Amino acid sequence: MNSPIRKFRWLHVPGQDHQGLDPKFGKYTYVVTPRYFDGDRHLKPFDPDLSVSVDVQLGPFSSKKLKVGFTRGFVQSQAFARHFGLDAKIRPSGDTLLFDTSAVAGSSGERGEYTFADEYRWSGYTARQRIFEILEEVNNDATKTLDVFAYDLNEPDVMKALIALGGRVRVILDNAALHHNLKDPTPEDRFEAEFAAGPGSIKRGKFGRYAHHKVFIVSKDGVASKVLTGSTNLSVTGVYVNANHVLVFDDADVAGVYRQVFGEAWRTKASSSFKRFGVANKASEFEGNVPKTSITFAPHTLPEAEKVLGEVIARIKKEVADGGKRASVLFAVMELDSKTPNPVYEVLNTIHAEKSIFSFGISDNPKGVSLYKIGSGEGVLVTGKPGKKNLPPPFEAIRYVSGVGHQVHHKFVVCGFRGDDPVVFCGSSNLALGGEQNNGDNLLAIRDGEVATVFAIEALGLIDHFNFLNGLATPAGSAKAATQIASKREAAVEAEWFLSTSDAWVTKYFDEQDLHCKDRRLFAL
Repeated sequence: MNSPIRKFRWLHVPGQDHQGLDPKFGKYTYVVTPRYFDGDRHLKPFDPDLSVSVDVQLGPFSSKKLKVGFTRGFVQSQAFARHFGLDAKIRPSGDTLLFDTSAVAGSSGERGEYTFADEYRWSGYTARQRIFEILEEVNNDATKTLDVFAYDLNEPDVMKALIALGGRVRVILDNAALHHNLKDPTPEDRFEAEFAAGPGSIKRGKFGRYAHHKVFIVSKDGVASKVLTGSTNLSVTGVYVNANHVLVFDDADVAGVYRQVFGEAWRTKASSSFKRFGVANKASEFEGNVPKTSITFAPHTLPEAEKVLGEVIARIKKEVADGGKRASVLFAVMELDSKTPNPVYEVLNTIHAEKSIFSFGISDNPKGVSLYKIGSGEGVLVTGKPGKKNLPPPFEAIRYVSGVGHQVHHKFVVCGFRGDDPVVFCGSSNLALGGEQNNGDNLLAIRDGEVATVFAIEALGLIDHFNFLNGLATPAGSAKAATQIASKREAAVEAEWFLSTSDAWVTKYFDEQDLHCKDRRLFAL
């Protein structure tokens, strides 16, 4: 009532905080009521006759025969802290491989006692739902089989499901050094031993460096019918800590190409010879039953790798060159700092300096951070690992993520989602030249406005959140501490969380030199 959101756009995630562990889908009615000042700059009472409402049907995103899911990726948030506490365990103590997720994981004031399964349902969000839907589908139909590409593999319920499917599953599992150790077996080695004890089939390989795919392929009577892909590793951190995405194509043509790729990798034990396979040297194109999609499969030869990444760079540069009120580049890419030359990284690390477009980016490891500055047209580039935060009142403490892997594990770039040529590049590829030459990976280019918008919204949620946290991060060794204020009312006044008696906050949204002006035009017009 007295502390409005002073923006021209905001993001609402239904069910995130107060409605339980699963997102609540259905029809939501949003009501907007303006509140005015009188001639003496005193707030007038609310007038319901001025309200405007709109109904929005919210649910898991689907377009034609494509579904998209996301992990929640907000361990560093008050919502997570309220649900599960500041010291929530991500997995039990010890090294039990197939631990019981129904065991009590902890207790919080918001929820009381909760299990690991409770924590996983909330954190895994719609990506987890898509993953387990496929496992249940195959389990419930004895005529169906499952082919699996796995990189990190230690999610206990996923592993249990694969073991239970037995002879109806083939698994290609990475055996790079971080996933394979004869003297000190890794979780992947231990899964192999458990799985191989039954009728299932498993092969280990790394394509040269990593078997980096994260893929399920469903087949019925030997014919592929559905495929799940994306950036989400089948691991505890992959689904429950990292920000990640999955895509499910319920289409025989798309699934069929993935089955071809799996078949060649199975035949060669995921060796570097894959780059001589035909599908590694051309894009696979799909349109009609699914949104317009182009898919490339690595590893490639150097010329092909340069071509694949060159198309990403060319599309970004086209957006910059075209400019205009709706020109935009939004991205979430795990790694942007590399010791070896990576042309996509170079472009994304500097895109914020292009003042002709709206640019918003996040990475765990950017070469530098560019926060929003009032009066500046530069874009935003933030990190998902901002360090310890001292949040001002009335905010409460949140978890400091350390030692649990990546916060941002996505690999996606969205160009022109509100323009005439919208596209999102996504999948498992790190968008690095070395990876495209040496990893088993898939990179998708989806040229569809609705799909691009969904990924743009995911980027907005992450970047707005971490732009705030980056600005409050405490430098290493700093003794700075948040000032404690006794009452919430005093805290609100201290933080200026009240409705001012002027329209000064609007000024930056109409300043042609300010990023917020581009923000308003892109999202509100």
